[in-house]
Amino acid sequence: MSAQRIALVPGDGIGPEVTAQAVKACDAAAQRFGLDLVWEDYELGADYWRITGQVVPPDVEQELAKADAILFGAVGDPSVPPGVLERGLVIHLRTAFDQYVNLRPVKLLPGVPSPIGGLRPEQCDLVILRENTEGAYVGAGGFIHRGSPDEIATQESVNTRKGVERLIRHGFRLALTRRKHVTLVHKANILTYAGDLWQRTFEEVAAEYPEITVEYVHVDAMCLYLVTQPERFDVVVTDNLFGDIITDLGAAVQGGLGLAASGNLNPTGSAPSMFEPVHGSAPDIAGRGWANPAGSILSAALMLEHLGHPEAARSLEDGVKAVLPRLGAMRGPEMGMSTEDFGDAVAAAISEDAYQADALPA
Repeated sequence: MSAQRIALVPGDGIGPEVTAQAVKACDAAAQRFGLDLVWEDYELGADYWRITGQVVPPDVEQELAKADAILFGAVGDPSVPPGVLERGLVIHLRTAFDQYVNLRPVKLLPGVPSPIGGLRPEQCDLVILRENTEGAYVGAGGFIHRGSPDEIATQESVNTRKGVERLIRHGFRLALTRRKHVTLVHKANILTYAGDLWQRTFEEVAAEYPEITVEYVHVDAMCLYLVTQPERFDVVVTDNLFGDIITDLGAAVQGGLGLAASGNLNPTGSAPSMFEPVHGSAPDIAGRGWANPAGSILSAALMLEHLGHPEAARSLEDGVKAVLPRLGAMRGPEMGMSTEDFGDAVAAAISEDAYQADALPA
């Protein structure tokens, strides 16, 4: 098998800690399944910006563009003005590499406590697809009379037929491999222009897939149903801002941000896709070994699946499933094992093909 080059961008705060465990798990899977993964480190983030004044230099971006995939940690630091790293690194790469699908599974794993009392894993297994390059995140807008009592700030949401349709089509293709149900989430009764474009496009694409059942749900109702009836959903398609919000709610339902994985996908393969845990950089706990690396390892599993290694991807998820029930809590010192211990246990499970907790090292 030819080598696959993976660009590693650990980032800030706990990013390097959790990403190291994801690499450890991938290396265990690579050894077991005969994969050739080549890691190339890029020290982008707060320190790089402070030293160079740049976020992603053009030459580095060109190198990243040649990778088969990007594994990302977390970005953000209190010493850096808000938006510099978030827009200049994460959102910039999503746009530059046309990663127009943000894929976020919402899956309650066995043994993980959910804040929703009595929720069972079979009731919570959905995928939210968030349009990733348009909407309110394009940065359109501005100020008038900034700093005065008459100040006006505008923030525009940009929706194109092309952008909406390709996201929705990806959702229908994914639904064919799952339970064949797609839900459109928007606020079409108030956002009548963007909502109308999304609804018309959704209905036209749905007509090409008669075997798939569909529904429309307002975003506020989605927040209600995601808590009370998560089993109602299979594949969800939605706009950039709405998707950003409801996926964090979904992460809470599945046990916390530390367990949530994501992929920024370029389905055409014209540029690399990027995989990252949903959580932030958590600088307050960086270096303490309190971060749960499950989200990073599960994001790496999405990456291996994307690279064409489904068995290796499944081994990472199974390894995480084996370790999570052993934790005293899903985060912090109460976990009962350090970030590195968690990664070691997952790697051991992958290497030994043993997914029972009593088969893992104490």
